[in-house]
Amino acid sequence: MSTLENRTVLITGATRGIGRSLAIRLAKDGCRLAICGRDARLLTEVEKAAESAGAAKVFATAFDLQGQEKIRSFVESAREAVGPIDVLVNNAGFNPRKAKLVDVSTDEFDSIISVNLRAPFLLMREVYPDMKAAGGGHVVNVLSTVCHASMETMGAYTAAKDGFQALTSIFRKEVLDDNIRVTAIYPGGTDTDFRPNDRPDYMHPDSVASVIHSILTMPEDVVTHEFTFRPMVERNF
Repeated sequence: MSTLENRTVLITGATRGIGRSLAIRLAKDGCRLAICGRDARLLTEVEKAAESAGAAKVFATAFDLQGQEKIRSFVESAREAVGPIDVLVNNAGFNPRKAKLVDVSTDEFDSIISVNLRAPFLLMREVYPDMKAAGGGHVVNVLSTVCHASMETMGAYTAAKDGFQALTSIFRKEVLDDNIRVTAIYPGGTDTDFRPNDRPDYMHPDSVASVIHSILTMPEDVVTHEFTFRPMVERNF
């Protein structure tokens, strides 16, 4: 029996890449899944694939993470549909283009901050009562190796992820006495739709999902605080 069987896992950005791979992987463990993404058609495909893979139950809603009320409504509906949240995976990321900071519009900056920083904050706040009441839980925040490097043309995205990193470190301390694990992962280059060109020399989304799965199934007396991993070809460290 998997240690994750019948656990309720909320995954953002589940329509593609890492999120989709993780949803299918956890479905095979018999998890209850609450998944979201912006593309309704793709999300329906993932929902069906997860059900076929063995998920105990799947709740899926397509919406944009920039809306605070939509986030709150999603968590409330997920709680009613599949149960209190045991695990939160803040996976969704958004960077519309590479650009120098002086060329980034205010609207672009606000949307990048909203999805990559504000939404994870809201989700952590919303699921906390479930985990506290249950006597424990696990939050996995997907950051990026941009946090370890000052990369030109990635300024707004890096600022959002750096802020997310700070929130993660503080939240980890604040919920320690509630037996809630908080893990920050820093994947390097991954071959997903997040980038405009295929990169078969980068990590496969399934590989990153496997890392997250390993973190979620660590022994009870172990918690991974931070984990950085990269494809062999990456040198920006």
